Parts: sequence; C-alpha cells; structure tokens
Amino acid sequence: MTPEEVGRRVIALLAPVEATASVSGGQAHARGTVDVPPTAWADTLRAVRDDAELACDFFDWLSAVDELAGGFDIVVHLWSTRHRHGVLLRTRVPRETPTVASVVDVFPGAAWHERETHEMFGVDFAGHRGLTPLLLPPEFEGHPLRKEFVLASRVAKPWPGAKEPGESEAGGGRRAVRPPGVPAPGEWGTVPAPAGPVTVGDGPRGGPARAPRERPARPAGAAPPRTSRSGAAGDGPARDDRGGDEGGTA
Repeated sequence: MTPEEVGRRVIALLAPVEATASVSGGQAHARGTVDVPPTAWADTLRAVRDDAELACDFFDWLSAVDELAGGFDIVVHLWSTRHRHGVLLRTRVPRETPTVASVVDVFPGAAWHERETHEMFGVDFAGHRGLTPLLLPPEFEGHPLRKEFVLASRVAKPWPGAKEPGESEAGGGRRAVRPPGVPAPGEWGTVPAPAGPVTVGDGPRGGPARAPRERPARPAGAAPPRTSRSGAAGDGPARDDRGGDEGGTA
C-alpha cells in the first residue's frame, strides 16, 4: 500500500471518529500519517494492528514533540512485517493536563518508550503501572526535553555556536571553535620539562614530564665517517668517502 492508501484505510477503520490523514517525509521515507483525538488513541493502535490490510504488528517507537502553547504531540510509528509498510499515528494532549491512555496492553514494547516520554516531557500514560525514572536520577526535578526547561550548563557557560561558528556571547570577533572534548593547544602531548628534578604533576594533565634527550658533544672539526652503501657483507673491507680502507693508511 502507498502512504496515501495507508492513511485512507486508517480513516475508514476509525469512522465515525474524526481523523486527518497526510503524508510525512518523502521518497523511500514517506509515511502515511494520521492525527486522531486522544480519546481514540489506544483503539486506533489496536485497529491498525488487527486489520488484515494494514497488519501493522511491529511496534517501532513512541515519543513526544513539544508544541509549546499547542500542547504535546504523542507520535508512534508502527510497521507491518507482512506487507512492508509503516504508519505514523499522532495525537495532541493539552499542556495543562498532558494525559493519554497507555498502549502497553496493545504493544508491550511500548512500556519503555512511555516511561522515557513521561520522564522527559512530563506526559502521563493512564494505565501504565510503572512510570518510574528511567534515565535520570530520582532527585532530578523537571522534564529536560520540554522547550521551557533551562539547561544549567548554557547559563554558566555560553554555547560557542549560539550565533555563527567562531562567535559567542562571551567575546567579540571570530575564533576557531574546537570540537567538544578536544583540549586546547599546550594541554596535550609533550611539553618542555621544568628546571630541577622531575616530579609527578610536571607534565601535561598531571603526568610526569620527560627530560630533554641529551646527545654527546662532537669534537670540533671532526666529521663522522660515512660508509659506502654499495658494498655488501663479505665483499671485502668497506671504504669510506675519503678513499681509504678502514684501518689502512690513506
């Protein structure tokens, strides 16, 4: 079925419930998308799963989208392992009372996704018996994926990409921006050893510094002999570039 046919089939299954069909994405990623009222949320997923023409028996993922004053869109993607087509189902809940029915009884795999959505967006799933913290510590307050949630790290330190690459609120002009986790020049690799005895902490990142390597002094006017590369082992005494045999008289 094409994405348009999938959308029309869902609308026919839900009648007389008011629903709207559209297409999300494009080309190979196009998906039939159907917006349904919150009261028909669980029934819609059950109908799409049990219908022979749709047969969307595989639960892919569930999440939410913060639409600010508009509330929260709850989005689920289902896939048919038999017909090889998918469908996106959406419903919108008000911001003041973000509650929708749980679909764990329809797709048990939705339990983890509903817990994460509850934790990150503050959406309640009625009937879910285990909406406990999943990713955040128990003492964490707030829902970090809501758009009004203030990230403390952005308050303490301006994000260097707040304007354009190389600019930030902290200073004017353009400068090179290092990727996250890359140390500044001089904080990585070997550095000259300080004077005096070497101790732990003199090197970069608290490691021991290396003393510079010393070479033996060369006598004034002396040039090191260079052996010819043309001779092979066993071919006789090697000759240096000044024409004399090693150990002989020039």
